[in-house]
Amino acid sequence: MKKQLNLKVENLKKITEQHILLSLVAPNGDMPEIKAGQFVEVKVDNAPTVFLRRPISVHFVDYAKQRLDLLVALVGDGTRKMATLSVGDEVSVLLPLGNGFPMPTKAGAKCLLVGGGVGIAPLLYLGDRLKAAGHQVSFLLGARNAGGVMLEDEFKKFGSLYLTTEDGSVGKKGFVTNHSILEKEQFDEIFVCGPTPMMKAVAKYAYGKNIECYVSLENKMACGLGACLCCVTEDNKGHNRCVCSEGPVFNINELPWQN
Repeated sequence: MKKQLNLKVENLKKITEQHILLSLVAPNGDMPEIKAGQFVEVKVDNAPTVFLRRPISVHFVDYAKQRLDLLVALVGDGTRKMATLSVGDEVSVLLPLGNGFPMPTKAGAKCLLVGGGVGIAPLLYLGDRLKAAGHQVSFLLGARNAGGVMLEDEFKKFGSLYLTTEDGSVGKKGFVTNHSILEKEQFDEIFVCGPTPMMKAVAKYAYGKNIECYVSLENKMACGLGACLCCVTEDNKGHNRCVCSEGPVFNINELPWQN
């Protein structure tokens, strides 16, 4: 059930020059159930050039502390304004939105979670949920260079961590699809979020191996509710699908990427 909540800033931490980790708490203990892969819409106050809420992936949820963590890329006026929030500030958040990642039906499934850039954001909470359900978790995360590698210790809490950087400064050199883990291990399911070319490359790998694969699309969104239709994508039947309400997570077999 969607809610509009006024959450309070518990902490704001600079992760890289272009990323912050924003921790918000529900002071009344009314944090709704949130699935891994869902997102929220954050209202940005006192920003003259920002008229719409900003869609942000759910990075982590701690129900014991009633805390919601958002990994935010500072890419525009809205997100840069969010970086100026202070502890104790109140933030209006619409949540949860979207469909989220499905859980594997196979017991103890070997799951590979692949992320690039800020696309790693929803994968931490997904790793937590998969591990809690008894599945085996491996993370394969890519960045341009060492400066873009984020939150390694957090990901290691929930599974094995493999890294790639385009310049080879950390982990294997190249893209995520160049990592040897893809040939050494056989996975039951793959979950992906990041730049579209990366997701298509991983989907091609999954097609070739006949592995169930889900991707979280990052189309530009406005309302987050499926009303404005600015985030539509075409599926494999030529129909327009609203990413914010019917996604953002899709099975790759629903998309025209094989063509």
